[in-house]
Amino acid sequence: MSEFQLPRGIVISGTGLWTPPEAISNEELVEALNAHAEKFNREHADAIESGQVKAKSFSSAEFIEKASGIKNRYVISKEGILDPNRMRPYLPERADDELCLQAEMGLNAAKLALEKANKKPEDIDAVIVGASYMQRAYPAIAIEIQSALGIDGFAFDMEVACSSATFALQRAVDAICSGSAKSVLVINPELASPQIDFSDRDSHFIFGDVAVATVVERKESCNTDSAWEILGTKAKTVFSNNIRSNFSYTARAADVDPFGEGKLFRQNGRKVFKEVCPMAAAHLESQVQELGFEPNEVNRWWLHQANINMNLLIAKKLMGNDASPERAPIVLDQYANTGCAGSIIAFNLHNDDLPLGSKGVICSFGAGYSIGSLALEKIAV
Repeated sequence: MSEFQLPRGIVISGTGLWTPPEAISNEELVEALNAHAEKFNREHADAIESGQVKAKSFSSAEFIEKASGIKNRYVISKEGILDPNRMRPYLPERADDELCLQAEMGLNAAKLALEKANKKPEDIDAVIVGASYMQRAYPAIAIEIQSALGIDGFAFDMEVACSSATFALQRAVDAICSGSAKSVLVINPELASPQIDFSDRDSHFIFGDVAVATVVERKESCNTDSAWEILGTKAKTVFSNNIRSNFSYTARAADVDPFGEGKLFRQNGRKVFKEVCPMAAAHLESQVQELGFEPNEVNRWWLHQANINMNLLIAKKLMGNDASPERAPIVLDQYANTGCAGSIIAFNLHNDDLPLGSKGVICSFGAGYSIGSLALEKIAV
């Protein structure tokens, strides 16, 4: 386990949230899934009856909301997703000399974060892109965004599934502590929709696309009236197969379909719920206690946004009867699970109202298992 109590003076000075222009409701998603399932089952009726092929299951908007708390999600392209004959987004390939789609998403969020922090590209020393999936292996998406912004410094990509944002923020803190950077732009462009099996009843509704960005810097260079000082960071990983994505270039060498069964996102939801909830609650409780305060002294918890039932249980463990949407805001009802970006969306939308001196914790958890968190305090600058 990694826990780091920082020297005072490293702050989050600004965040940016870029939301794709297209949204899909549960009702739209279910209509497409059920039409696809009906067609599939009809065309494979004999094989289904003989037990050679498994029938496609039908869904409902009520099932989705009860199981997850999700009502809506934003995506880069909804057209192909809602086509029962396609069941995946259509994203035209871009030429090598064009900005790739994931870099474009990240660039949009980065500009908003820089504006909020009153920073120009020349003020930034490093760019870190953390996401659950990368559009390509190399060159790094981070370096592409660095080039588009005109930042003189270094950049790299990193991936720790749904903990990529908090782990990337910790790497930003490490860079500032070591002196290798004075200010770091952390970007999380979650392009999840191409990795979803929209024909699968149990997972087709889970994810949405989004991009967020965060400026981390030293307090003395901060140009805003207030900022969130980072009191400490904490990270933990424990290997588990309960959340997995096997999509890989090695499928070519194994002579298998890279998009075949079991290659896209899948999870054992019951085991994830049972194992991750107590692990996350214990992680967060121990972090704040190691920093000298108790969970009931935390004014706001910006939790990972994967499932409403997980959030409610973790909030209850941390706050008891004082748990409320005000203290642990929910954004997954409108954004769905946005991979590592969920807790940063919650922070972006629900931190300005808190007075100086307030304490808060950003936390994400996901495949690995992995858990990352940052304890913060709002300060005047």
